[in-house]
Amino acid sequence: MGRFDQAMGAGQEAPGNGLSAAQLLEQGMALEQQGQLEEALRCYDTAISLMPELARAHFNRGTILLDRGDAQQALEAFTQAVRYKPESAGAHFNLGAAHTRLEQHEAAVSAYRQALALKPDFPEAEMALGTALEELGQDQAAVASYRRALEMKHDHVESHEKLVKLLGRLGRSNELAAVYRRVLELDPDNVEILYNLGLILRHLGRMQDAAMNFRRAVELRPGFIDALCNLGDVSIGLRLFDDAVASYRKVLELEPENAGVHHNLAAALKDIGRLDEALESYHRALAIKPDFPIAQSNVLLIQHLLSRLSVEQQLEEARRFGTMVARLAPAPAAPGNLADPFRCLRIGFVSGDLHSHPVGHFIESVLAALSAGAAGRLELFAYSNSLTADEVTARIKRHFQSWQSVVGLADEVMAQRIRDDGIDILIDLSGHTGKNRLPVFAWKPAPVQISWLGYFATTGVEAIDYLIADPWTLPSELESHFTEEILRLPETRLCFTPPAHDVEIAPLPALRNGYVTFACFNTLSKVNDSVVALWARVLHAVPGSRLQLVAPPDQQVHWQRVVTERFAAHGIIVEQLQLLSAGPRAAYLATYQQVDIALDPFPYTGGTTTAEALWMGVPVLTLAGKSFLARQGVGLLMNAGLPEWVAEDADDYVRRAVSHAGDLQRLASLRAGMREQVLASPLFDAPQFARHFEEALRNVWRKWCEAQTASKARAGN
Repeated sequence: MGRFDQAMGAGQEAPGNGLSAAQLLEQGMALEQQGQLEEALRCYDTAISLMPELARAHFNRGTILLDRGDAQQALEAFTQAVRYKPESAGAHFNLGAAHTRLEQHEAAVSAYRQALALKPDFPEAEMALGTALEELGQDQAAVASYRRALEMKHDHVESHEKLVKLLGRLGRSNELAAVYRRVLELDPDNVEILYNLGLILRHLGRMQDAAMNFRRAVELRPGFIDALCNLGDVSIGLRLFDDAVASYRKVLELEPENAGVHHNLAAALKDIGRLDEALESYHRALAIKPDFPIAQSNVLLIQHLLSRLSVEQQLEEARRFGTMVARLAPAPAAPGNLADPFRCLRIGFVSGDLHSHPVGHFIESVLAALSAGAAGRLELFAYSNSLTADEVTARIKRHFQSWQSVVGLADEVMAQRIRDDGIDILIDLSGHTGKNRLPVFAWKPAPVQISWLGYFATTGVEAIDYLIADPWTLPSELESHFTEEILRLPETRLCFTPPAHDVEIAPLPALRNGYVTFACFNTLSKVNDSVVALWARVLHAVPGSRLQLVAPPDQQVHWQRVVTERFAAHGIIVEQLQLLSAGPRAAYLATYQQVDIALDPFPYTGGTTTAEALWMGVPVLTLAGKSFLARQGVGLLMNAGLPEWVAEDADDYVRRAVSHAGDLQRLASLRAGMREQVLASPLFDAPQFARHFEEALRNVWRKWCEAQTASKARAGN
């Protein structure tokens, strides 16, 4: 509590025992210092009875009462202290404290302001004023009070804490970081502040600075698990995957049963191509936490990359995910959508990739065609699970009636939002890829649910009714590999948006170089051992040929070593290999000017890379697999009018590579006219694709309406 400014002078003597009010006051203060509070209170009460205007006795009495929780009596005592000594800043301060205890915040503000008027350099009063203002919802004024308190006393810890919490609540991260830095100037080895500053810097996207703070916190407190976890997360953001692995492994030494850290360790291992170790870590996470949907999604992705499971085993893994998310969701509520087959439909799209990403590149022209050609029949709603926004996002947004961010929304909240929006058909664009919201689909927030575009296998989610395919990518004999019913479009399940870059097609480089340049610009995690072995056969069969691959700029050293070693095992010398650095899209597209023939990996074939290569005049050689995933290249090339570039098996792949590479004039002629050819094909015909797409949606909606009518008829009987 605040100090009373000065004791009152001596008063009257007490009758009977000869003690004056002043003497009783002094006796009470002595007893108070000894912890004899009841006796002290009696002395103050007697002193007040002798001399009611003895302000110090009222003040001391109020302090004891407030400390023991009797705020109402304390308020009365401080009111008397202020009455008899209005110039006492301490009395006004404690009066404010009593009002605060009683949640009388407006009165508290008045008292604190009076205290500050009497004593401007009073940091405790300024801080308390800020607290009262914050309770009244006057956040800006509260921030100003906390700042003034810190100006008066730079090391006023409680004011720092209050300001930090308020700025955090207000989302004023830059100001919050500045407060933390001031604290660190006073206490540079404050581990908690270092950690908290790291969190703020991470939130602001300043990953390098965040990593520095987390690293320093760990140096000062080696077992600081939260700091180690965040250091690992930030290292992934900085693409320092080896550092991330080291941080997560340190955490697991301390907490071996931490499922989340096993999961994050797996993610870091996956990004540097250590897929077997990553799979082991994902399985460890699931053993610790069986209901861990995102870990099971990643197991499915890695199994596709490793290609060791049969399609039946992959279906079993997908069903395991479906069972998991169904267990976490309640039984679906009956939909309230009007079962009218002809009305305007609300179509919801759920994705974390509505930006410069393969999903964004494929869907942009389709959305434009739908919004132009299906106006009045379809209303488009976007549920974006990403904070990333770029020029593609800006163009895509225009085609939606509603665009909502669902980042951080709980599954239940997101599902209810979709229901409230009255979505008739909900389309998942992610499958088991990153930033997916598949668990929400288990809540069945829309009557009809569909998987499309961003994933090339079954989701395993029983609540998803359909999967969009085409005759090339999913022949009828493969339908048993899916939990979804197959919804085939007549030509292609994919329609690509021509790049918004003016990159010309160069003459065939082999005519200038004297050798054939093969290339694959897919992520290197798709280039498994079987792919390396087959491509090595191609390089041996085409004398003097070269192979170009691409890796992120910050992983060049790592992948150069890995690629060189893997191809060397098949007799390919380093001079035949070139590892390019991934860059901006326009520069990346221009790289195809150096390429004669693109090679498609398998079984995880390319999508965007194939479409981009064709647009740049570079034909792509693909191997027709026996799964939906392994037939994306088939669908793209057949729709582009290039069936001669589809191989039936490994030997055929080598034969076709040799044949195409051996006829440079034909290859040059094909290159010169390819862009015109593919732009006129179904692969780039967005208006036609949109018509097929809308018709498919209308058909499944009509089917749902018929089922509702039949159900009501049965109930009536």
